[in-house]
Amino acid sequence: MLDSISPESNRSDIVQPIEQLCSKFGDDYWRAHDASGEFPEEFYRAVADAGWLGIAMPEAYGGAGLGIREAAIMMRTIAQSGAGMSGASAIHMNIFGLQPVVRFGTDAQKQRMLRPLIAGREKACFAVTEPNSGLDTTKLQSRAVRDGDHYRLTGSKIWISTAQVANKALILVRTTPLDQVKQPTEGLSLFYTDLDRAAVEIREIDKLGRHAVDSNMLFFENWKVPAEDLIGQEGNGFRQILHGFNPERILIAAEAIGLGYAALRKASRYAAERVVFGRPIGQNQGIQHPLARCWMNLAAAELMMERAASLYDADRPCGVEANSAKFLAAEASFEACQNAVMTHGGMGYSKEYHVERYLRECFIARIAPVSPQMIMNFISEKALDLPKSY
Repeated sequence: MLDSISPESNRSDIVQPIEQLCSKFGDDYWRAHDASGEFPEEFYRAVADAGWLGIAMPEAYGGAGLGIREAAIMMRTIAQSGAGMSGASAIHMNIFGLQPVVRFGTDAQKQRMLRPLIAGREKACFAVTEPNSGLDTTKLQSRAVRDGDHYRLTGSKIWISTAQVANKALILVRTTPLDQVKQPTEGLSLFYTDLDRAAVEIREIDKLGRHAVDSNMLFFENWKVPAEDLIGQEGNGFRQILHGFNPERILIAAEAIGLGYAALRKASRYAAERVVFGRPIGQNQGIQHPLARCWMNLAAAELMMERAASLYDADRPCGVEANSAKFLAAEASFEACQNAVMTHGGMGYSKEYHVERYLRECFIARIAPVSPQMIMNFISEKALDLPKSY
């Protein structure tokens, strides 16, 4: 399918085939997986078999050679189909996560790491956040100590998606103690390696929504990682991981926008069909206006998301835009999902109409991978030149 798509592709080149693929996985599929907590392997396999996992990966390693903009269109379309964050998160990491390998890996590493990921033979998880450091990445406590031709990793991670099904991990740990570096961003190193379940305890977190895609805590001691799995230079991992952070924010924004549009579709359809006091409730401005405002906010967020993606693909600074897109999309999605539930009234509380699932899932984009408060801190400093507040 991707063979016919060029870097100049318009939206329909991506949207139409993705909509066709997603049409095979309807509301009942996602409701059942939300109830069972089972990973949507059939959906993941369909995406992989069609070649979409490599949409933003280089052609030299089996990818399509397109950009994060095209990947964002795809992820928005998946979420908008009704798959929501469950569908998007099932493939999310494989789309953006190895951008640091694309940027900083050797040719041998790219051949070894990218090809099986793109083909769907391997699944990866993204292991950065820790229980005691939260969003303060420079204070990571997990350590890696060189031991001959290996490193030995000890520590813990939290909120690691897909670790139950992944066999690979992109993990950031400290190789030089914090008190031995000049800048706190120094001394962190990035590895892409086998998720060795003999050395890593993976403990699933019971959570509010997106039950089909697991979230976990990881505990590891003397996890033996080959030195050849180090990405780029030792101690330079923080700069490298930024090439994963901005695409992640852009894709999260796209997914939140798609989820918001899915909620609006359900709400508008119900409002047009539900008759109370002799008229469709959608004829009442009290129903129309909140939904209209939601649509405008989602459309505006989508413009910022596309701007951020275009800047990233052009290798230009995009931190302000990527964070702004994530913030605006998450808030717009939350408003849309909440209004969808309220439009349905009592039936919005019922699983039968699916909007309660959307509302539970939309909180992901508001919280992760960075809180709205930290984004506003970042924008205040970087866009408004105000003093750093944290």
